This record gives sequence, C-alpha cells and structure tokens, in this order.
Amino acid sequence: MHILPTISTMFIVISAIFVGFGWYHIVKGHRETHQKLMVFGAIFALAFFIIYMSRTLFEGNTAFGGPESLKLPYHLFLFFHITLATIGGVLGLVTLWFAYKKKFLKHKKIGRVAAIVWLLTAPTGVLVYILLYIMYPGGTTKPVIDAIFGL
Repeated sequence: MHILPTISTMFIVISAIFVGFGWYHIVKGHRETHQKLMVFGAIFALAFFIIYMSRTLFEGNTAFGGPESLKLPYHLFLFFHITLATIGGVLGLVTLWFAYKKKFLKHKKIGRVAAIVWLLTAPTGVLVYILLYIMYPGGTTKPVIDAIFGL
C-alpha cells in the first residue's frame, strides 16, 4: 500500500469537499460558515501540498506503470492535471489574500474561478492516483521531471 499518496489524495478530496460546501454556503448568504469551510479547504490543500512536495523531494515521483499504449494519453492527462492544480493553487492563494484584505468584490470574482478550477483539479488528481496505484502497478520512483515526461 502506498500510504503517502493515499493520504495526500484523501486530503485533496477533503479540500474539494470543503470548497464545494463553502461555495454553497456563500450562495446562501452564510458568510461565517463559508469562511470556516474555505479555511478548512485551504488547510487540507496545504497538507496535500506538504506531503506531495516532501515525497517528491525525498523519494521522487512514481512513473506510470501501465501499458505502453496508454503512456502518452496518461502523460497528457497528467500535464493537464498539474496545470489545473497549479492554476487552482495560485488562484486559491490570491482569493484567500483578497478575503484577508477584505477586498470582497475581487475575492468573489476570482473565488468563483478558483473554486471551479479546484473542483476540477480534485477528481483529476484522484484519477491520476487510480492510474498510478490501483489500476496499474506503480512504475519506478524517479525525479519529478523524469516521471512527468516519461523518461
């Protein structure tokens, strides 16, 4: 069992659940509940990031171990997921900053986009996890650039 990837994937799913419920509550006008849920969402996203980066630094990333015919589609999907996650993370930080500074019009405008991106990022991350650890045996562990580009 790959415990750290499992935990970090669970954290990203929990983060997305908090973001989804946070969005629901702000639409209903429940500002305090929204704020608490979004902070929890950010905490779980940060926990994911810390585990992911620690694992990447100390162990490397797992290469795709599935069939050769799926390598290119997998790597294109992985690139899409990484791009979404990066954009979502940056937008999330900007959104949190605007909320902290009480610039709620900017927070609302960027927050909608950040939430949508994050709610797309989580399921793509789960699919990457499923492909790497459940459907196919994980390949060798290697530095992140090698794993991303299938080297």
